[in-house]
Amino acid sequence: MGKPILAALVEATAAIDEMALMLQKEVAERVAAEPGGKTYGALSVLTQVAVAARLAFSVPPGAFSPPPQVDSAVLHLVTHRAPPVPVADPARFATVVRAAFGQRRKSLANSLAAGLSLGAERARRLCEAASIDPGRRAETLSLAEFARLAATAA
Repeated sequence: MGKPILAALVEATAAIDEMALMLQKEVAERVAAEPGGKTYGALSVLTQVAVAARLAFSVPPGAFSPPPQVDSAVLHLVTHRAPPVPVADPARFATVVRAAFGQRRKSLANSLAAGLSLGAERARRLCEAASIDPGRRAETLSLAEFARLAATAA
């Protein structure tokens, strides 16, 4: 339930400068995750390209009545005044990011090949054209690398 609301708020960043949202802790951690960790994924990238995200604090189940079965966290989001990376085509960027994370245990080239309906060799060349090792996994890429990959895929 929290992810669709978060997505709508991130899309409305032209009208919102700053937000504090209480979400399920696991979702909040995924939004604020840095590259390289297990929680870093498409949600992290697609949110962080629009806003700076940080976990403000955790909220235990006992803070609610009745207590839920999950922990919560407050997520602090600040809209970027200037984009952190150049994204000429936001829809293409989102498509490439989702494809890259579509098969997390596979290499970037294999995930892109499956997610973008490309041949394996074409996907490898796409990565290489963006100066990214096609054998890497999506969770290791920075926002800048995803922006380069999306620009190359255009």
